[in-house]
Amino acid sequence: MARGSSGIVAGLTAAALAAVCFLAYQASANAPDSVAAPSAAPSGATPAPSEKPKKAPKQPLAIPEDSDTGTRVVYALKDRRVWIVNDKEKPLRTFTVMPSSVSPLPGVYPVTSRSGSIKGSDGVMIEHVVRFANVGDVAVGFSAAQDDSMASPDPTIKTGGVRMKRADGNALWTFATVGVKVVVVP
Repeated sequence: MARGSSGIVAGLTAAALAAVCFLAYQASANAPDSVAAPSAAPSGATPAPSEKPKKAPKQPLAIPEDSDTGTRVVYALKDRRVWIVNDKEKPLRTFTVMPSSVSPLPGVYPVTSRSGSIKGSDGVMIEHVVRFANVGDVAVGFSAAQDDSMASPDPTIKTGGVRMKRADGNALWTFATVGVKVVVVP
């Protein structure tokens, strides 16, 4: 019986050791760098000039930097995203959009006109049109297709309609009255 129990003890010891090693690895993999790798500098020391302080990671849905201030709509061309921002710099809503074939240059524009329900230049019935820029002879504005599609406009047709889902179009329509600032960022 002694031989059988020593084999069980050896097996339990090996399993416990494996569990401890796994937990130690898991803890070190999830520890912040400042805990996992102690600094050579004494506590409270400032970093050497060659060391750059680490930047906090950018929040993917945060309002873009350099997008002005105050009550505004922010349209990020590259991200294909819009933010509705109140006067306290709080984003009230953010959502993706489908850009048109014609886009305005980055800058600040006022909402110039609005239309409830019309046929877009691509023949699609749209609603809650909020116009804010002109590029040549093309008016640029936000709108929602009445069928709630965000299909990409035909690239051969010069259109300025930045499409969004109906719920997002309703929120933008309520917020972006004539004169409200639209900030276009790259």
